[in-house]
Amino acid sequence: MPEFSYTARSKEGELKKGVIIKDSKEELVAYLGERDLILTQYKEIKNGTSIKEWFNKINNKFIDLSGVPASEKIFFTQNLMVMIKAGISLSQALTTLWQQTTNKKMQKILADVQDKVEKGKTLAESLQPYIKIFGELYINMMKAGETAGQLEQVLKQLTLQMKKDHHLVSKVRGALVYPVIVIAAMIIIMIIMFVFVIPQITAIFKEVEAELPLPTKILIGVSDFVLNNGILVSLSAIVLIGGFIRFIRSKKGKIIWHKFILKLPIISPILKKVSLARFSRTTSSLLKTDIPITENFLITAKVLGNTSYQILLNSAAEDLKRGVNIHTTLQSRTDLFPPIVIQMISVGEETGSLDNILEQLAIFYEEEVDQTMNNLTATLEPILMLLLGLGVGSIAVAVIMPMYSLTQQF
Repeated sequence: MPEFSYTARSKEGELKKGVIIKDSKEELVAYLGERDLILTQYKEIKNGTSIKEWFNKINNKFIDLSGVPASEKIFFTQNLMVMIKAGISLSQALTTLWQQTTNKKMQKILADVQDKVEKGKTLAESLQPYIKIFGELYINMMKAGETAGQLEQVLKQLTLQMKKDHHLVSKVRGALVYPVIVIAAMIIIMIIMFVFVIPQITAIFKEVEAELPLPTKILIGVSDFVLNNGILVSLSAIVLIGGFIRFIRSKKGKIIWHKFILKLPIISPILKKVSLARFSRTTSSLLKTDIPITENFLITAKVLGNTSYQILLNSAAEDLKRGVNIHTTLQSRTDLFPPIVIQMISVGEETGSLDNILEQLAIFYEEEVDQTMNNLTATLEPILMLLLGLGVGSIAVAVIMPMYSLTQQF
């Protein structure tokens, strides 16, 4: 189906631009006419062979792979809620939003969703083909909101959910930037040292027929091996990294890897807090709709990134079908759900206020993650400095020891 980029004007003379998929120019004109827009210029986007077209094709593929940024989805959800609250029809609101968005992929999606809504489909049905972008949580809550006639409330809840989740992920990523940069710099410096600096220094020791200390021999041996087998070392590193990535992406490998990182000293507490915050926030949001608790857990399991939590929640969903209480099915894994969380869930079940209690738990763990991330740099900095000091110190000792021995001989 052809894709068109177009320029159109409204009756008030306002300029509108966009990209849309239509069968023909006539269908494009009719589509714009229904929205009181007059086509002034259009161009069919073809799969050409020019450099510019080739670049655009590659760029579009990259956009498709990377999906839509969370900020774009938050912007869409929040503004849709505001416009519906103001009494604007769903079709008109979608038209305004797809014309406003600057992300080309999001623009195409919203234009298609608006077209389907205008033809009589519900918003949830129109969004269903894009479930990989919006997620099951989003689609199911939208469906529940439309069924119950509470779309505005669901959109408000989704906006809050997405903002909190986006903030949580951004906080974790932001805190990890510093240690990643330091570790990468350390690796690069060590490679430069072994390839360029150390061979120049150790060449002097090789010329002297004197017994070298063990640290110096090891340093010279490593440096020579890297220099003489550079291609082999590089290929081995690529194979090892590629094999590791492939392993942790496999079903069994992912389970093993996720269990392992949940036992690491510094990383484990952070991952558990993030998982508990997302579990509490997502489950609370879904409980405010008419989605059954078993389906609630299945959706929440997919939102959580760690397979240990996913397996537990999927198992819990099966237990809930048999009438087992939530706190009973979760208390078998106190390593994943602390006793205080299980106790609060138990109170929520007994009092019928589970959604509110989970929301409070979400706030608590989100604040905990905030605090932990703020202190992470201060915690990791001495460890990283110690590792850097050990590396540089070891090289310095290996270089200085034979120099000291040589000066003693003269």
